Amino acid sequence: MADQQAAATGRIVIDKCAIATVDAQDTEYASGHVVINGNRIESVGPGDAPEGLRDVTRRVDGTGHLLTPGLVNTHHHFYQWLTRGLATDSPLFDWLVALYPTWARVDEEMVYAAARGSLGMMARGGVTTAMDHHYVFPRGAGDLLGAEIRAAGELGVRFTAARGSMDRGTSDGGLPPDFAVETLEGALAETEKAIDAHHDASFGSMLHVAVAPCSPFSVSTELMRQGAELARRKGVRLHTHGSETAEEEKFCHELFGMGPTDYFESVGWLGEDVWMAHCVHMTDADIEAFGRTGTGAAHCPSSNARLAAGTARVPDMLAAGIPVGLGVDGTASNESGELHTELRNALLINRLGAHKENALSTREALRLGTLGGARVLGRAQETGSLEAGKLADVVLWKLDGIGHSTIADPVAALVLGAAAPVTLSLVNGVPVVEDGRLTRADEDDIARGARDEARRLAKIAAGAG
Repeated sequence: MADQQAAATGRIVIDKCAIATVDAQDTEYASGHVVINGNRIESVGPGDAPEGLRDVTRRVDGTGHLLTPGLVNTHHHFYQWLTRGLATDSPLFDWLVALYPTWARVDEEMVYAAARGSLGMMARGGVTTAMDHHYVFPRGAGDLLGAEIRAAGELGVRFTAARGSMDRGTSDGGLPPDFAVETLEGALAETEKAIDAHHDASFGSMLHVAVAPCSPFSVSTELMRQGAELARRKGVRLHTHGSETAEEEKFCHELFGMGPTDYFESVGWLGEDVWMAHCVHMTDADIEAFGRTGTGAAHCPSSNARLAAGTARVPDMLAAGIPVGLGVDGTASNESGELHTELRNALLINRLGAHKENALSTREALRLGTLGGARVLGRAQETGSLEAGKLADVVLWKLDGIGHSTIADPVAALVLGAAAPVTLSLVNGVPVVEDGRLTRADEDDIARGARDEARRLAKIAAGAG
């Protein structure tokens, strides 16, 4: 089992701040308090914290701030931190063809440096629960999943490691080069090994593992089917890409004789333990199927726009009862690498669709990034809202500076304003960000390490080409 972040001891009191609890009633306080006891939220309410609390180790004056649940990222590819800014004018399939030969050269040290960069950037922007979908496992590259898990443990972020796989290379009609894919048997064996070594199902766990074959166009039908069987035998969640582009829709019809959602259902990939990334090209029947089965969606508005994939029908998904969260996606298609900017982008992009100004409100955007994401990852009983008994994953946003001081509504300031600075972010009651800086890692060291590994990868890829 990877190192788990130790829970805090004693009480932390945060008061005199605006609070958006994101609970079932959307309870908010113009000036309220939160009391944290160890790694749990003990109480939330209006006004100052009760007098006479014992074992208070820290008091935080939240004047000028908004307190929210920590953000939850539901889709990412950390390794892409090393290939940002490439193929900037390409749609998805061309972009993949351009970058797969480089990605297929990653090794353990590269993935570790990329994970530190990706996690560090998200944590600085209020993410307390992250996930990563890693599916590129070149032979002899080392322990790539372990490198990500090590980085998440060091930075103190709650983590879902989605162990991906590909077994359909170019010779089988797929997009990745043949040397970048695994065998069916090898992928299943390594995925089961990762679950046994790392998955912790206990309440408050810092680490989950999910089964995550990459996509219909890079994975055989048998890997999809047996991957679902493995996940359910082990009691873990399932994740993949779905309905991202019109080209994927065409690919599925040509190869399988049906669209992506029907294909997923045929191989056991719809259900409350499943979530799909993107879900851009969804028909009414697709949305009904997701709603009927409780299948979740990771909405990645910036990446969808960057790759010209289209706009997901998020308002229709929510109306159908589909669990929807937000995702950064890989930073080769969302170079900012931040989730809090996705709150704004989700609201703006969805208002360009059929529902116009009624597509999403500021509160709904915040819910997507917090409780919605927790629901997608199967952790809504633990995190995603500020309620007594839940884990102490909270973020204090500074809203009295030049970027926000004239916006009276603090939730509107957070969602529509400039990216708000994080004064304090707690995971399990432990500070991971203070005054906009990481507390458990040196940001300059992270930047240097990622730059060096990006240059090494580029040099290796150029030589291989």
